[in-house]
This record gives sequence, C-alpha cells and structure tokens, in this order.
Amino acid sequence: MALVNVMISGRAYTIACDDGEEEHLRELGTLVDAKAREVQETVGQVGDQRLLLMAALLMADEVFEARSRQAALSLEPRPPAPQAVADSAVRTEAERIAAQALEQAVGRAEAVLAHLVEAGS
Repeated sequence: MALVNVMISGRAYTIACDDGEEEHLRELGTLVDAKAREVQETVGQVGDQRLLLMAALLMADEVFEARSRQAALSLEPRPPAPQAVADSAVRTEAERIAAQALEQAVGRAEAVLAHLVEAGS
C-alpha cells in the first residue's frame, strides 16, 4: 500500500493506492484537477465538496456519453468490406480490450473521487 499526494484545485489530498499505481493515481488527480478548474471557471468559487461533486458529475457524464457512443457503434450494422472481414477479429478484440480499459479507468476514477470526497469532509 502506498500513499500519494494529489493536488486538486490547489489543495493537497493524501490517497492510498496499491504499490505501483502511484503514477496512475497522480495522472487521475491531474484529470480531476483540470475538471475542477473547469467547474470553477464556469460557476466561480464554491466549497470543496460541491466543487468535487460537480467535477465528478461532469466526469461521470463524459463516461456515460462514451459508453453510449460505444454501445451505438456496436449496434450499428456495417457492411463488411474485404479488408474489414479479415480485420474484424482483430478489431473486435481491440474493442473488447478498449472497453475493459475504459471500465477499469472508470472504476479507478470512481474510487479516487470517493477518497477525495471523504478526505474533503
């Protein structure tokens, strides 16, 4: 278990993570910080909890939209092109891997946001 300091909107939060995940957690913190700054630019100064909640909701909305687009793409019928037929197994596997990576990132982001909200309380 490792502890990482993450800066969100000029405030340091200490978050626990598995060994080897420190850099990934810092990158997630950078994304949350950027979204928090976006919220501040839009609505002005709000409390830390409200700021993190609004940032989390915006990020969740982006994930929802990405999932919706992915679902729409997977439901869209596509006529097979000659090369597409040959590549379909590779593309399907790549899409599956991408979907898994997205799901894992969402899970990590949700865990980080939960820690941030707890730390801000």
